[in-house]
Amino acid sequence: MFIERLAFVLTVALRLFSLWFLATALFFWRKAPRYPRCVPCTSFACVIPARNEEAVVAALVKSLNDQDYPPAMYDVFVIPNNCTDATEDAAAAAGANILRCLEPVRCKGDVLRQAAVQLLPRGYDAICVFDADNLVRRDFLARMNDAVCAGAGVAKGQIAAKNPYQSWVSGCTALYYGLSERFYNRSHAALGLSPKLVGTGFAVTRDVLRRMGGWNTVTIAEDAEFAAMCAGIGEKIWYVPEAVTFDEAPASLSVSVTQRRRWSSGIMASAGVMLPRLAAPGAGANALRKIDSALLLSAPFMQALSVIPALLLIISAAAGGTLLPWAAAAGITLAVTYAAAAVFGAVIAAVCGLDLRRMIKAALLFPVYTATWLPIHISCLIRRAAEWKEIRHTGVMDAVERFAREESGIE
Repeated sequence: MFIERLAFVLTVALRLFSLWFLATALFFWRKAPRYPRCVPCTSFACVIPARNEEAVVAALVKSLNDQDYPPAMYDVFVIPNNCTDATEDAAAAAGANILRCLEPVRCKGDVLRQAAVQLLPRGYDAICVFDADNLVRRDFLARMNDAVCAGAGVAKGQIAAKNPYQSWVSGCTALYYGLSERFYNRSHAALGLSPKLVGTGFAVTRDVLRRMGGWNTVTIAEDAEFAAMCAGIGEKIWYVPEAVTFDEAPASLSVSVTQRRRWSSGIMASAGVMLPRLAAPGAGANALRKIDSALLLSAPFMQALSVIPALLLIISAAAGGTLLPWAAAAGITLAVTYAAAAVFGAVIAAVCGLDLRRMIKAALLFPVYTATWLPIHISCLIRRAAEWKEIRHTGVMDAVERFAREESGIE
């Protein structure tokens, strides 16, 4: 039957697409990269875009000011934009330098562009980017210095949730971070590929920014777009797992969906901008990084389209009078898949050193959290989020954050 054949062809195509991510993930067992310890020789500008972050920005500024790194070799800059609260006052009181936006700001990429314009002439060796709700481990800059001394032009640290026990949603986000760090970033580093660049906890050297003509992203997913730009010019992103950033995960499903819709929409927009550039000829490892980057940008589209084979099979089963047996088989498959995903979530929690007893609900609902990506991608395929919307943060820190407090000097 034509419908069944079409469903088969689409399924095979989607499986082949997924095969790349599965194949690379198999290298998760390789040791995470470590770089030789170097004396501090890299000057950093720590940049914090902030929009209505009065509740959390001071804690991040303090954790940066308390770095185990010579104070004369780095400065902390908060860039308030579109604020209606006392973000600027809170940041200044905590000891940050205030950098002002001289042009209208539509998204975070606009902030970073203006920051680069103002900071590059000051001679910093590298710019580190953080989200205002973060905390960083005390040795973050020291480990980034090691990577830069080893030759990194762009370096991405490890990200973890600072509130995994606040709700099942924040717990699932913590599992998502752990999954990404171990099965994507670590395995990619082992293969000489770039890790996934998220919008916080990374460093870019002055030389790379000058090669790129500054920070010139145009989409609301500035991190994905910038990572694709790096692939396009042959610049590898280095993975620095010892440079840890703690991020406040959304505690409610509605906020999580809003955040992930922005990510998905931005990546789709970045694909439209960057895929033609990535199609330009390349050689050696650079060609492989271009392919890897193109596949990552294409992932939301492919995941949204994955619903089509199932719909075709439902139509075929209904037309052939076999809908009930098909639904029964599909239900069994779904139940087994759900159970396996929940067990996998528990394994990830254990590997990440989380308290499994407090993560049981998150592990059990991890399949639900993962499944919500499908309607998110489909909705973005139909209508994308066109603008960046703020995510209100509360500064909640639970048991895992005690480690960050000790490392950051936060009382």
